[in-house]
Amino acid sequence: MIEIMDTTLRDGEQTSSVSFSAQEKMSIAHLLLVDLGVNRIEVASARVSNGEFETVKKIANWAKSAGYIDNVEILGFIDKGASLNWIKDTGCKTINLLTKGSYKHVTEQLRKTPEQHLDDIRAEVELAQKLGITVNVYLEDWSNGIVKSEDYVYYMMDGMKDLPIKRFMLPDTLGVLNPHSVWRCCRRMINRYRDLHFDFHAHNDYDLAVANTMVAAEVGVRGVHLTMNGLGERAGNASLASVIAVFHDQLKLKTSIKEENINRVSRVVESYSGQVISANQPIVGDNVFTQCAGIHADGDNKNNLYYNDLFPERFGRVREYALGKLSGKSNIRKNIEALGIELDEDDMTKVTNRVIELGDKKEIITQDDLPYIISDVLKNNEKERKIKILSFAFLLTKGLRPTATVKVEIDGQEHEWTAPGDGQYHAFSKALYKIYSRLNKPTPTLVNYAVYIPPGGRTDALVQTVITWEFNGKTFKTRGLDADQTEAAVKATEKMLNMIEDL
Repeated sequence: MIEIMDTTLRDGEQTSSVSFSAQEKMSIAHLLLVDLGVNRIEVASARVSNGEFETVKKIANWAKSAGYIDNVEILGFIDKGASLNWIKDTGCKTINLLTKGSYKHVTEQLRKTPEQHLDDIRAEVELAQKLGITVNVYLEDWSNGIVKSEDYVYYMMDGMKDLPIKRFMLPDTLGVLNPHSVWRCCRRMINRYRDLHFDFHAHNDYDLAVANTMVAAEVGVRGVHLTMNGLGERAGNASLASVIAVFHDQLKLKTSIKEENINRVSRVVESYSGQVISANQPIVGDNVFTQCAGIHADGDNKNNLYYNDLFPERFGRVREYALGKLSGKSNIRKNIEALGIELDEDDMTKVTNRVIELGDKKEIITQDDLPYIISDVLKNNEKERKIKILSFAFLLTKGLRPTATVKVEIDGQEHEWTAPGDGQYHAFSKALYKIYSRLNKPTPTLVNYAVYIPPGGRTDALVQTVITWEFNGKTFKTRGLDADQTEAAVKATEKMLNMIEDL
């Protein structure tokens, strides 16, 4: 089984504009170790700040009580024990000691000879042993070192191999390797030092981090370093979700990772980091389990002809079928079946043609829209809605909070309320939820509120508001389309109100 070390909280936090709060770090540490099952986490760099010290101390206290203290690691430096004492005072027990893995770095950055640097490392490791701290060693810039100063790398390794060092970590610090060079360079290290434990640490500057990590594992490294959502400096690190899928499916390697929790943890990290996951990001992107072409949906109906081993259920997700001009009957049928609606072939053809027509106009069509499209096409009355938002009005006054008045019909009875809020939609929600509270009706939790505006910047452009809700343990989205953002949100909310009546 190959070791997985997650460095989201250390290297991932070096992503531009990403800074986790103490509580967020605690939450992520728990999710990574307990829910996801990673073997080790790197949570911080030593001596960064007093705030970081207190955060790491809290993580260490929790990890110790939960039996994970040996799985928590901290990047430290050769500084005559300052990092070691910092780590010991936090309650942690493992240092990932930063050393120089290339001749250029040791001579030009440290301005020392290899001999001097090796002496400094020996002294630091000896002190760590006295303090009861486990040592792993980073060979910073190793990728350039093994290519351009191979003899230097071997000199350093020969000097360290008999020291009490648990792991030797091989970083592609500047992301310059490719799968071919990873194969050659990792093999040299593993063949020369067969009894040592090597980790590989990839960066994604050439978009090769996942491929490089795969090859390193194939060659025989015993551990790899990953981050959630590929967070990391510059172009980021190797994405945990992608690497785990490759390990399990392509290399048939076993890991401790609980695949079914990957998407949930990924979304939490997305929220905390503020770095939105690309819609086509493998495994965790919004679109990666969505079929658009009708021929693909047809193939799915015929013994899953367009499936691969990446079943969405493995990662806590479900397959979806997008609607638009590429949709065919099979694609639309998948969405209609999900709604529990049955149509004959003639009606299905009419609905398909209507969806394609809307798609040609670049209309955004969702599963939620299908009942209305079906009703329109078949000339039937729209399904009776139990909840109708009859009217709403906003009052905006400089220096005062916005106020909303809402009139809603619930089971044939009209109700009206007025409430202030921090914004127009917030005021609308407060007024609406006050009505529901007076009627002892439950309401969902708003998880996410997103607004999409077509390119071009026209003032009369349609706005799509997508709201994610959570209700009775289920998460779902509703969408509204209108020229006004708030009115689009109101339409999305009305859809939600009618949906939860049946949940």
